[in-house]
Amino acid sequence: MNTDRHSFKSEQKDALSLSVYNVGYEKCRGLHSWGSGVRDHYLIHHIISGKGTYKTPKGEFRLCAGDTFLIYPYTEITYTADKNDPWEYYWAGFNGSDAEVILGHAGFTRECPVISRDFGDKLKDSLEKIYRLSGNQGSDMVKMTGQLYITLGILMEKADLTASPQSTFDVYVTKAKNFIAHNYTLDIGVESVSDFVGVSRATLYRAFMEREGCPPVKYLTEFRISRACKLLKETELPVSAVARSVGYNDNLYFSRMFHKTTGVSPVDYRVSALCSTDENAPSAVDNK
Repeated sequence: MNTDRHSFKSEQKDALSLSVYNVGYEKCRGLHSWGSGVRDHYLIHHIISGKGTYKTPKGEFRLCAGDTFLIYPYTEITYTADKNDPWEYYWAGFNGSDAEVILGHAGFTRECPVISRDFGDKLKDSLEKIYRLSGNQGSDMVKMTGQLYITLGILMEKADLTASPQSTFDVYVTKAKNFIAHNYTLDIGVESVSDFVGVSRATLYRAFMEREGCPPVKYLTEFRISRACKLLKETELPVSAVARSVGYNDNLYFSRMFHKTTGVSPVDYRVSALCSTDENAPSAVDNK
């Protein structure tokens, strides 16, 4: 059993540009672990004592008191308390349109989602105050969100001002790619993506050309076709069902886009993939 744990989970998750999902404190037992798994929101942990390990697709981080680590949405992670000196931490989970930009300016990146700075008790006290303000009334949510902004401000004010924060285009592209990954089965287009990101189609186009080297419509198409290749290779779904499964309601249009992207028809791709024993079947397009 954990020796000490206090937490709160909100019932409202879409009211503000930042919304608190959960907040709390935990003193873990040795080797207490979470994962491997993903979260659907951002989650900050600030360690106040002890040690532990945080694993992400970008690497493994050994952490101790004073370190703060960030979990990004839909990123597979694991974190484990040290066996002999288990960590104690405060956490806050949140999401919203402001989150990615603020966290980038605080110094977090997907390559290094950990910061080590001397906050004294300031960051701990601010996270604890979010918990003390917890509640599911509208007024509670506003108070919690206000304190969350203060907490993120504390992280930002200690950021290395000589470091380059994540660029705006990086933020747009990241949000767009996450949206596509979770909605490509639906009838979405570039307009839907730009609406979600909150920018014009022209701005989204410039962001993708600079960061991905292709327009967003091509990225969306290649993402869908890569998923279609996987279904054709690994299932017995009819081509029409595969088309619907990756967001195409028009079978002829799906076949045309599939051929344009891979150089073969969906039927020929499936036959070649099933017959191949030496990995010479046409490969799925890379997911950028």
